[in-house]
Amino acid sequence: MAEGRRERADAIRNRRAILRATEELLAGHRPEQISMEQVAAAAGVGKGTVFHRFGSRMGLMLALMKERALDLDEALRDGPPPLGPGAPPRERMLAFLDAVVAVVTRNKSLLAALGHAAATTPKAPDQDPPGDHPVYRSWHGHLSALIAEQRPDLDAELLAHLLLGSLQSDPVLRLMEQGEGQRLADGLRELATSLVAR
Repeated sequence: MAEGRRERADAIRNRRAILRATEELLAGHRPEQISMEQVAAAAGVGKGTVFHRFGSRMGLMLALMKERALDLDEALRDGPPPLGPGAPPRERMLAFLDAVVAVVTRNKSLLAALGHAAATTPKAPDQDPPGDHPVYRSWHGHLSALIAEQRPDLDAELLAHLLLGSLQSDPVLRLMEQGEGQRLADGLRELATSLVAR
């Protein structure tokens, strides 16, 4: 029993180390420039461990994005306002956009790469439509709900797509790579504020 617990603890530790190493590598490289061998070396684990846990580079990138999205979801659900419950919808929307930009900037081109992969990877008939991965779906649902609460007269679903979609464009990606995260956050706040202004 103790051995089983130790194995589980090792697996959890390895997973965290792999995701942390991936995020650190993404600070200076695009996802397609990072190999599983680099991740394994940076995490201090064998290459086989990385492949066994995540299957492929895109599997690893998606797992990292899901992990960061879960952290953000927890803050949205249980954290203090304005990101968490208790603040007016406009304030929550702006705090959420700031948090999304922080996650995306910290991981550079990860969201753009996932969006591109989701859009270009062939799907089975029973799978989600292209571009509809769980992280994006979660963020879009939250943002569109806040927009609808603030301005029920607007097409909240479309506006949420437009705001989040702007983070996946090549010009915006280049700004992130040049360290312009704060400029991006400020611009997105201005855009969102004007969209919901009465």
